[in-house]
Amino acid sequence: QVQLVESGGGSVQYGGSLTLSCVTSGFTFRYYAIGWFRQAPGKAREGVACINATGTSTFHIDSVKGRFTISRDNDENTAYLQMSSLRPEDTAVYYCAALLHSGSVDNTFLVRLQRPGYGYWGQGTQVTVSS
Repeated sequence: QVQLVESGGGSVQYGGSLTLSCVTSGFTFRYYAIGWFRQAPGKAREGVACINATGTSTFHIDSVKGRFTISRDNDENTAYLQMSSLRPEDTAVYYCAALLHSGSVDNTFLVRLQRPGYGYWGQGTQVTVSS
């Protein structure tokens, strides 16, 4: 069956770093674009970054640009989100999701992936940043 398993979350102090992993199975990873999302307590889920199937196109939202980097390893069926200069406002549960998609990605991909019934989703990993 399809599985996306996030890991790498934890508690860090302001300015710290974490790298999240999204290990996948049950589908042909190299044909799927990947998105990372987060949801803070009491807030709506938001798209953070996405990467196309070949890894040649990426998008990061403005608030994480220059601090977060999305990447993927198609040989390992794994996607990553490297996070540095973390801030308390980055505290959230982080999710990865996959959607069959060709071509480049941008914010419209993140919006589409959040539509009900779209894509495959993981269970999330908690990231907590203290000041």
